[in-house]
Amino acid sequence: MNTQKLVDTARILVAGNKGLLAMDESNPTCNKRFARLGIPQTEEARRAYRELIVTTPNLGEYISGTILYDETIRQQKKDGTPFVKVIADAGIVPGIKVDMGAKDMAGHPGEKITEGLDGLRDRLAEYSTMGARFAKWRAVIALGDGLPSRGCIEANAHALARYAALCQEAALVPIVEPEVLMEGEHTLEQCRAVTEVVLRTVFNQLYTQRVMLEGLILKPNMVLPGLTSPRQNTVDEVADATVRCLLRVVPASVPGVAFLSGGQAAELASARLNAMNLRFKSRLPWPLAFSFARAIQQPALEIWQGHDINVKAAQRALLHRAKCNTAARCGRYDAAIEKDR
Repeated sequence: MNTQKLVDTARILVAGNKGLLAMDESNPTCNKRFARLGIPQTEEARRAYRELIVTTPNLGEYISGTILYDETIRQQKKDGTPFVKVIADAGIVPGIKVDMGAKDMAGHPGEKITEGLDGLRDRLAEYSTMGARFAKWRAVIALGDGLPSRGCIEANAHALARYAALCQEAALVPIVEPEVLMEGEHTLEQCRAVTEVVLRTVFNQLYTQRVMLEGLILKPNMVLPGLTSPRQNTVDEVADATVRCLLRVVPASVPGVAFLSGGQAAELASARLNAMNLRFKSRLPWPLAFSFARAIQQPALEIWQGHDINVKAAQRALLHRAKCNTAARCGRYDAAIEKDR
């Protein structure tokens, strides 16, 4: 294990007030988003959309790393240039999603277990030769009546830790993503309590599996009320609850925390990240960054709609959202920035 390489890469991923762009949607997920906008659900359409993203001018000013999908890391621009080269030439670190998705967990109705450990060592070696320098694994935790169970939390935490250990063996920085889902009627406090238990269990497993904390990035959910909760808390209340939760369980040796957006509206995700940094940045042991997918991509996708004539306008929208989230890392995001397109 090349410990210095891991530490250096992890630090790069959260340096300079930048963040991660997650463009690792599986083909079925990408196709669903295309279908809603009338975009053809084809490999070429997916390739064209991803080319739009990776060729966005000046993207490296705001994005430190990008998470790719297996299909994407093998794709090229129309002129034959591999996407990995385009990304690296822009000063962005290429990464790869390596889990095989969340499947129904046997004996646990309503809960999921993420699969993909079988053959992972060989896949990591291949991705490394293709230029990936970090990887991502997502575990999903549902919150509801009697959920989550202890069995679900422990099984997913163990899988995350085994994945992380294998990544570090291959000199790839693991992005550890335990996501407490937004769906449901739960309160902010219920989400905070479950998120704390999940993160505590994950770090216990990381320690047990001898994962070097200095060489990973945590990608957690923000602490949020359920989407259908009667009370939707203020931006400041979300910031307070999230930071309080992290301070209780995330070791200071972790190089950075890069939040997932989890389906939040783009502007709201930026506002919540901004509130955390504005109120707490000087008192935190780790930087609070972003690792957003839809919260950066969705405006661009809606503009593009599969038409070449819309590429430049879509790229401007993508760059705008990246710029807004960099401002949020500095605690300088506001309505004026949203208007500055």
